[in-house]
Amino acid sequence: MQWDLQSVVSFLLSRTPTPELGTRPLLVLLAALLVLFLWYCYRVGTEDQDSENGGGGAARRARHRIGTMRALSMPGSAAGLDHSDLGIIPIGGPEHGGYFAPILTSPSFPDLGQASPGNRKLYRNLQEYANRYSWAGMGRIHKGVREQARYLSDRLTVQKPKVFFLPDLPSTPYFPRDAQRHDIEVLEASFPAILAEFEAVYLRGVEGKLGWSCGGTQPKGFSSFSLFSRGSWSPQNCRACPRTYRALSSLRTFSNGNIFGNAEFSVLQPGASLPGGCGPCNARLRCHLGLKIPAGCELVVGGEPQCWSEGYCLLVDDSFLHTTAHNGSPDAGPRVIFTVDLWHPNVAAAERQALDYIFAPGR
Repeated sequence: MQWDLQSVVSFLLSRTPTPELGTRPLLVLLAALLVLFLWYCYRVGTEDQDSENGGGGAARRARHRIGTMRALSMPGSAAGLDHSDLGIIPIGGPEHGGYFAPILTSPSFPDLGQASPGNRKLYRNLQEYANRYSWAGMGRIHKGVREQARYLSDRLTVQKPKVFFLPDLPSTPYFPRDAQRHDIEVLEASFPAILAEFEAVYLRGVEGKLGWSCGGTQPKGFSSFSLFSRGSWSPQNCRACPRTYRALSSLRTFSNGNIFGNAEFSVLQPGASLPGGCGPCNARLRCHLGLKIPAGCELVVGGEPQCWSEGYCLLVDDSFLHTTAHNGSPDAGPRVIFTVDLWHPNVAAAERQALDYIFAPGR
């Protein structure tokens, strides 16, 4: 008998028993495969969602740790725990309900009992904001609130804001036009309308009952007409200057949500000068639109002299020491500028929102 490959295969197949699967085992096998497939899809989907949310798992673990510490009614030392080991620090005392916040920088808050009333208010306002919204993007503000005592101390420096210093901001006495190009172009395009409305309110008379601030605590020879002062509009003055008000409303970076925001006509008579001083905060820039600039007028910011030009804007960081003088002849007429407070270009949107909350008018 001759054997070839085909004959061998046929012989073996004829001797091999054929397994018979019933209906029930086959259904069980298919069901198991379906369950494994669904489980695999679920795991892949949740991992993709966590990655899109920037690591949701880590955030949930952090919230769990914060919730654990909130549940403790005793200090960490009494419970045998170290706050720094858990990655959190306490803000405030028992009157704050024992709230805790994530550590954003390595140093901790100073003892509130030793802080000044102003600093304690900042701590509480920041904590209220973080509890209501988020700690995201609050690193510089957290650092600034924690170290205000050092920033606002009596140390000699050319930049020394009187109310709040936001650390790690690029600073220079004068900023280029590109820092706030859109708003500068809006103001310069509105120059004829703003000048005309100034002349109208100036010719009515410089008196307090007509909306002007002059005399009293104001330096001699200086007066101002405010449309927006310390975060609040002046309805009477805005009605007197409707086109100027519309120009302000079209600005993108007008700092109009906190006490650092102002917009006003500033008038300095010949022979008058403003003493040296620093603005309240370095998170803003003061934009000067020249309206009437006689010869002999000078602005010195951070030791650098500069002068205005009619119809053009000058961006100034007034948290630097600055002085103003009108050294022109008596018949030269007053120096007139329109000043608007804009956000510093390096203050992020989240930081602007937090500063508006912390320094809201009336807080």
